Amino acid sequence: MNELPVIPAVETKVKKPDWLRVKLPIGESYKHVRNLVDTHKLHTICESGNCPNMGECWGEGTATFMILGNICTRSCGFCAVATGRPEPVDWDEPQRVAEAIYLMKVKHAVITSVDRDELKDGGSIVWMNTIKAVKALNPATTLETLIPDFKAQKENIDRIIEVAPEVVSHNIETVERLTRQVRIQAKYWRSMETLKILKHGGMRTKSGIMLGLGEAREEVLQTMQDLCNAGVDVITLGQYLQPSKKHLSVHRFVHPDEFAEYRRAG
Repeated sequence: MNELPVIPAVETKVKKPDWLRVKLPIGESYKHVRNLVDTHKLHTICESGNCPNMGECWGEGTATFMILGNICTRSCGFCAVATGRPEPVDWDEPQRVAEAIYLMKVKHAVITSVDRDELKDGGSIVWMNTIKAVKALNPATTLETLIPDFKAQKENIDRIIEVAPEVVSHNIETVERLTRQVRIQAKYWRSMETLKILKHGGMRTKSGIMLGLGEAREEVLQTMQDLCNAGVDVITLGQYLQPSKKHLSVHRFVHPDEFAEYRRAG
């Protein structure tokens, strides 16, 4: 029987390098976003995911909304969002998200969601309703949607294609060898299939890879090639940061010069 690929253990904590700096959550724009999120009873990946960039983004007057609740049915090794049995679907949520984006007056809005594998539609109906509501109330705002894989079920993915957000993103997160540990219930090639279906539907597609989990340079380049073969238009690469002691350790901090090399390769 094949053993699971092992992410190299980190014996001592890797010191955070000088080039990694984040802004503290201060200022009027931050307070404005904080008030909107609280007033409309919305979830954001910024808070639920313990994002270190929250102060910077909220300070610039923007946030990434997370729909379908804040409890995920999956338990990825890198993600701080709670895992468990989600609350019932909130069918009023799409309108509240649309109203919050309207009040924020942002030119480009980003929405993501937890995985809802217990739902037959995977949450795709709420996704469709949210995109419709945002576009109706904010016709001048472009919309980027970071969606689950929907288990590559075309019927559910087609609901996203039907309402046509400007960008549809689904993150591959890591290289194929590490997928079973980093994204426990996900599958590398199933995510690629989801991205292919989106591209064949005419969507502008995007995906992201985290670095610093023990991947090799050749594996990163192969993942970029696989994404390219799937028709992905935009690829982002970023440094993985451990959200808590319970999550996967940072194997190394990737130097900006190495990111520049990947940019040239891209």
